[in-house]
Amino acid sequence: MTSPFDENNDTRRRGMIARLRTNFLAGLVVVLPIGLTLWLIWSVVGWIDGVVLPFLPDAIEPANLINQYVSEDSRIRQWLGQDTRINVRGIGVIIFFLFTMLIGWMAKGVIGRSFLRWGEGVVSRMPVVRSIYNGVKQLAETVFAQTEASFEKACLIEYPRKGIWAIAFISTHTKGEVLTKANTGPMTSVFVPTTPNPTSGFLLFFPTKDIIELDMSVEDAAKLVISAGLVYPNGEGGVTDEAPE
Repeated sequence: MTSPFDENNDTRRRGMIARLRTNFLAGLVVVLPIGLTLWLIWSVVGWIDGVVLPFLPDAIEPANLINQYVSEDSRIRQWLGQDTRINVRGIGVIIFFLFTMLIGWMAKGVIGRSFLRWGEGVVSRMPVVRSIYNGVKQLAETVFAQTEASFEKACLIEYPRKGIWAIAFISTHTKGEVLTKANTGPMTSVFVPTTPNPTSGFLLFFPTKDIIELDMSVEDAAKLVISAGLVYPNGEGGVTDEAPE
């Protein structure tokens, strides 16, 4: 036989468990992105160090120089321990950054451009290496090329059929053969992102008259796509997590 006191204790216990679960999930939302970001940075830095540092002679390798200095200082050695070896992470990233800047500076000069053309001519005569080099070069130019081109505005288009609307980003005005062969008047190139990964999507060529431009910024439209409609821009241009009633 249960009493009202037992029911109150059960209700209080369930309420406490619910609050603990809510606090844990709220903390996880904060800690998980930060932890994953730090882990990714730490892993990438370690990978770059592992690739770059083996090319340095042991005599000038930064970690060896630091450990040699530590081994000669009795006070530091006593504090850290006799067999302690300091692992210096990030030196390879700095060396890679400086080396890449030096190569870029040389490649912009006359001698550097001539040497680069000669090297590409040699690679172009190697069947397998040529395909790998061209693919990697195209990928690098697409990802790292410094251009001023970017998505101009967010827009609405009827896709994938009439009556269904999708958010897209205006890229450029369509030109060349695509515009000529379509023969539909002025056209605009738009990028339709996928949810929740907006870096993948579809390139579509739409008649300009069928595109409805939005007042929201490209960043707000991207947040709307990534959140699958949960984070919705309000009328003032900001973003709110609350869905309209």
